[in-house]
Parts: sequence; structure tokens; C-alpha cells
Amino acid sequence: MVAALQEGGHEVLLCEGDKGLLPTLEQFMPPDPQARPSGMVFNMAYGIQGEYPYTHVPAMLEMAGVPYTGSSPLGHGLAHDKVITKRLIRDRGLPTPNFRVMRRGTESTGDLRFPVVVKPRKESTSRGLQLVHEPARLRQAVKVIVTQYSQDALVEEYIEGREISVALLGNDELELLPLVEQEFGDRETRLVTWEDKMHMAVAAPQKICPAQIGSRLATMLRDMSVATFRACQCRDFGRVDFRIDRTGQPFVLEANSMPSFDMRDSYMLAATTAGHSFSSLVNHILNVAHTRYFGDGIPYIP
Repeated sequence: MVAALQEGGHEVLLCEGDKGLLPTLEQFMPPDPQARPSGMVFNMAYGIQGEYPYTHVPAMLEMAGVPYTGSSPLGHGLAHDKVITKRLIRDRGLPTPNFRVMRRGTESTGDLRFPVVVKPRKESTSRGLQLVHEPARLRQAVKVIVTQYSQDALVEEYIEGREISVALLGNDELELLPLVEQEFGDRETRLVTWEDKMHMAVAAPQKICPAQIGSRLATMLRDMSVATFRACQCRDFGRVDFRIDRTGQPFVLEANSMPSFDMRDSYMLAATTAGHSFSSLVNHILNVAHTRYFGDGIPYIP
């Protein structure tokens, strides 16, 4: 990341996203709160502790008046809370798997159809994800979430079918990058697990980009991605994940306000398929954020 920004012609200071960040950035803060700061943060901080950790560094930067890439504290909070995301997109008429929020596992499941996916309400990278096939096992699955993560469990219907991600880039004018499909092959667990995302699984799903889908479905996914990105008030870049059932109906799973820059992951695969190098993508995101703040871009020096 440092090398990519330097390649774009920028002087780069690498900072730790902890409580010492503000003193480190003091040199960039204008004495006049209305003045233009002398630097910009490329935010990659996932947070350290507490609720909604993605929001902490952006909130510090907002307080200090230092511009930065990516979503605001509100945008990160809306996208990080899977239940809030689902309620927001339902309000916009977008399909998402039916769900319940549980704390004990004995609450009424109502019209939920099994199997169901049980996961923490506010975690990333598929932490704690469990597939539960029968009601008798639901209580234990919810207990695991509440005990290990100290938060509610999201219980949602499992959608048997394909899984596709849509990467987005921009703000007013959104660029949609080539679609990425998770190919599960013959493996029994047809979900993307924490082990898959940490590149620890023996038989991880293969990523196909561009995904081989029809133009009508591709248009639906792109339109739903933009609507989800807007509903969660994401900025600059993000990713929206879908499941497609056997009838071809897409369901929004969640929004990711800060997707990984690992070259093996979906966002970077979509970007490279679109023709970006790592360096050109990083500098393009910086340019997008700079335009959002100041109305003009930063010339990229290849």
C-alpha cells in the first residue's frame, strides 16, 4: 500500500490506527478548522475493540478535520450491523433472506424455513457462521454466538444456490466491476467460511471472474448492489454479496464497507479483471475520495 501511494507521487506516512493516531496526524491538521488540511488518510483500520470497530478511526478523523478514504462512521456502522443492513434494504424493496434476531435460541422462529444460517449480528469475515439444519440445534448455535461474541445472533434462512459478489467504486457515478462467483465444486459446505476468507481452508471455493451469468441477472445484481450501497451510505468503494436461488432470484446477504485489499480476495480480483493494477486501484480510490471532499481529483502519475 505504501509503495502504491508512493508510485502515485505521494509522500506517505504509515500510522497505527490506535489512540496515538491524532498526535501523529497533528502536523496535517490546519490551525483554522475551516482551512484545507495538508494531508489525507488512506484508511485501512478495521478497529481494535468495542462495538462497531470500523467506525473508530473515521470518527477520530472527523473530529480532527482530516479527510480520509472510505465510508463515514455512519456508513461503516450501518453496513457492519447485518440486521440494520437488512432492514434498510427491505425498506427499499430489495429481497434478503428471511431472518430473526435471537438472544436465547428459544424465541419463535415464526415462518423461518430450515436450514438456517446463524452468525453474529456485528462481525466480519464470516466469524462464527454456523449452518443449522433442524430447530432442535438452534438453541446451542445461538448460545455459541452470544457466549463467544457477546452480541445477538442473526438467524436467517439459508439460500441454496450460487454466491456472487459485486464490487463498487465511486460515489455519485458508481463504477461496477466485473462480478465474482464463489465456485464450491463438490464440497459439502456451500458457504464461504472464516477459514476460507483467511485462506486456511484445504478446499476453499474457487473464485470465477467474470461470473458466467445472463445479462438480465447481471443487470439485477448491479441495480441491487447500487441500491444497497446507497442504503448503507457507503462511500468510495465497497462490495455487496448475494445468494441466487435455484429459480434465479437474487437475495442480498450483506454489504461490506471496507473489503480486503488482499490480491486473492474478491474485490481485488474484480479490480484486476477490470484492468486495474494494485497501484492504479489504490490511487484511483484516493482520487475518488479527494474529489468527494474537494471537488477535484489528484493527477495519477503511472
